[in-house]
Amino acid sequence: MSNREGGDRPKSQGSGEVKEKRKKESILDLSKYLEKSIRVKFAGGREAAGILKGYDPLLNLVLDNTTEFLRDPDDPYKLVEDTRPLGLVVCRGTSVVLICPVDGMEAIQNPFIAQDT
Repeated sequence: MSNREGGDRPKSQGSGEVKEKRKKESILDLSKYLEKSIRVKFAGGREAAGILKGYDPLLNLVLDNTTEFLRDPDDPYKLVEDTRPLGLVVCRGTSVVLICPVDGMEAIQNPFIAQDT
């Protein structure tokens, strides 16, 4: 072993302790939604609903019995009544925009659109 400067020995942290790496924590606690139906919106406008089977701290999701909600070809942000079954799906966390439970969710009218009276 040579004793030259810039050697390959690890540098100490002052008191000789090795600094411990912090474990990444998820922003959301999705454990209460495991085995329950959730709806997911993705960057780009796609939406899907399925049973949450698993997830990780990066928000990668595993959904079973997944159904994709199809969009209007003329307006990509408008959903139509058509759906497409997808089955078991792995959703990449970087594209997930919104996660919400299907149970207890109801559609309401947009209060910002002028109503015809």
